[in-house]
Amino acid sequence: MIRAVTIDDEPLALKLLKVYIGRIPDVQLVASCPGAAAARPFLGEADVLFVDINMPDVSGMEFVRSLENPPLVVFTTAYAEHAVEGFRVNAVDYLVKPFGFEEFKEAVERVRNMLSLRARAVGEPSQEKVLFFQVGHQKRRVYTSDILYVESMGAYLRVHIAGEDPLIVLGNFKSILDVDPQRFFRIHKSYVVNLAQIRQSSRSSMTLSDGTVLSIGEAYRKGFHAAYQLR
Repeated sequence: MIRAVTIDDEPLALKLLKVYIGRIPDVQLVASCPGAAAARPFLGEADVLFVDINMPDVSGMEFVRSLENPPLVVFTTAYAEHAVEGFRVNAVDYLVKPFGFEEFKEAVERVRNMLSLRARAVGEPSQEKVLFFQVGHQKRRVYTSDILYVESMGAYLRVHIAGEDPLIVLGNFKSILDVDPQRFFRIHKSYVVNLAQIRQSSRSSMTLSDGTVLSIGEAYRKGFHAAYQLR
């Protein structure tokens, strides 16, 4: 999950960013801030800042420069002439207003790639385990954290991945559960779910980060709720 903080003194700009973020399943909006001061309490929770440059209190550029260990930064501004300066402070991307959803999605993909590179540079964390799926004549590498849930289809599995079309692969639930038992839990005869992707749950159902609603089978309820509460 990519945790984002947006900073802009224009309410409409913040609203648009919220809409765009809501359309990408693995991006979570931590805070929507009208200025740099309002964003400071949330910096420790952010993987990326989407920051306007021209703001009345402190400019986005000044704000980013003042941070000792900033999250990744994507500048959003109406002024293209600041682009070179933006990349000098190691911004991941620079979006010139008005930008569309496709441009925003491409910026998020750059952020996603940068976060993956950073994780690999310091050694793959224990929670970032990997599954390999045979897709056609090729092996497909998928990080377990990117999987929303896995659906049984007889001898096949439908692997639902954040921001992608599902993969249809030969396999069974055991091959998923054995790789990352702390992350995955069987909630139904037909579903194994990524516990970290659950947005909310009730006694008999749950909602995932992309809005998918799944039923919790009666035989699995007690075990699931115990496992989910321990996270």
